[in-house]
Amino acid sequence: MTAPPDDCLARNDWICGAYLSSRREILVDAVLQHLQLTVVSVLLGLLIALPLAIAARRWRWAAAPVLGLTTVLYTIPSLAMFSLLLPVYGLSASLVIAGLVLYSLTLLVRNLLAGLRSVPEETRRAARGMGYGPVRLLLAVELPLALPAAMAGLRIATVSAVSLVTVGAIVGHGGLGNLIYAGMNTYFKAQVLTASVLCVVIAIAADLLLLGAQRLLTPWTRV
Repeated sequence: MTAPPDDCLARNDWICGAYLSSRREILVDAVLQHLQLTVVSVLLGLLIALPLAIAARRWRWAAAPVLGLTTVLYTIPSLAMFSLLLPVYGLSASLVIAGLVLYSLTLLVRNLLAGLRSVPEETRRAARGMGYGPVRLLLAVELPLALPAAMAGLRIATVSAVSLVTVGAIVGHGGLGNLIYAGMNTYFKAQVLTASVLCVVIAIAADLLLLGAQRLLTPWTRV
């Protein structure tokens, strides 16, 4: 009876230090791509969601269509979303980013709007009485007071984006998802587990980082 090989790669173990040392560069590149896709998509989503939430807050008739449209976008399955965007963006990283931006709008718009609506009307009237115009009122009063709800939405959208980036592997731009899908196709246990764990680590680290930023930006919410 032959003894099992000493190399964990040859044994195809789930936990394998040799995989980490031999594929370090591949893992780093995958992590960097994963982070890039996540950060770019969330920031672009925030840039689009903010004016939509402000418009929905200022004009009540706009709230229902804005929330309805973003909710419908979120219900579209990821494969179908990428297929719909394929004629526009082709098999590129832009395809993945566009899909993630559309998915993030539901979470970001709803929380931004909830934060803006939570600002007391008395506070707005007091600011106007002090000579605040619409822009100054928004920047100096409404947005700071809306930060807790906005940051909550940003945290959820970021963690969601970290997860959805992996689906981009179907077009070759999925960060760690590329390694997960390739590992599943070849039953490469160490690759599947390592890439999956790294996705979880990125999601937890991003959430903790944003939570820390939220506490710094909103000291009045601390107990």
